[in-house]
Amino acid sequence: MTTPLASRIALVTGASRGIGYATALALAKAGAHIVAVARTQGGLEELDDAIRAEGGSATLVPLNITDLDGISRLGAALHERHGKLDILVGNAGVAGPSSPLGHIEMKAWNDTVATNLTANFQLIRCMEPLLQQSDAGRAVFVTSGTANKASAYRGPYAVSKAALETLVRVWANETATKNIRVNLFNPGPVRTHMRAIVMPGEDPETLDTPAQVAEHIVPLCLPSWTETGKFVDYKTGKVMGFHAPA
Repeated sequence: MTTPLASRIALVTGASRGIGYATALALAKAGAHIVAVARTQGGLEELDDAIRAEGGSATLVPLNITDLDGISRLGAALHERHGKLDILVGNAGVAGPSSPLGHIEMKAWNDTVATNLTANFQLIRCMEPLLQQSDAGRAVFVTSGTANKASAYRGPYAVSKAALETLVRVWANETATKNIRVNLFNPGPVRTHMRAIVMPGEDPETLDTPAQVAEHIVPLCLPSWTETGKFVDYKTGKVMGFHAPA
């Protein structure tokens, strides 16, 4: 087995299940040491067992991604231990409520934005100095087609993902002349717990698995990946740019 990510450090949020779990495992198989962040200790321990079974290694970080001070402390700890970060995968997210905008409570709105947007802003703030210490820093943020569709009754999720896309594009423009490549990845419908909550009547067997999706995230994390500020779509395999509305 080739290990193109040997000696590289990869931080993955939402790593205890779904796409985050599968991506962390895929990156570990490619040789990276995984810094796995998630709220669920049990899920992290299962991931650690799976990574060790593949001969890899991981650091487990039980942390609610909305703990902004915790993200800051994590950045300081990574600096002290490794002096760099090579890969950042911003995957953690919540579905938020499925309701008309006028029926959504303020707390539910704030909680969705805190997880899907503000936490990623803090990750950028705290991890950019570490990514700059890498010879090929790579960052991938998981988005959703809902951001562009502006789907009815999915307001908090759609708005927070649309804002995330703009946040990531701004960062990509700011780092365009540096050694950091920053991109968005749209997995589409995937067989995850979140998808089952939002679409309870859907047959999960008709959807691709997180492991299938994760194999397409790994290339965006390689030093050989040179695109930045792009929207990478899993279903079509296209690497797309952004344009003003026609």
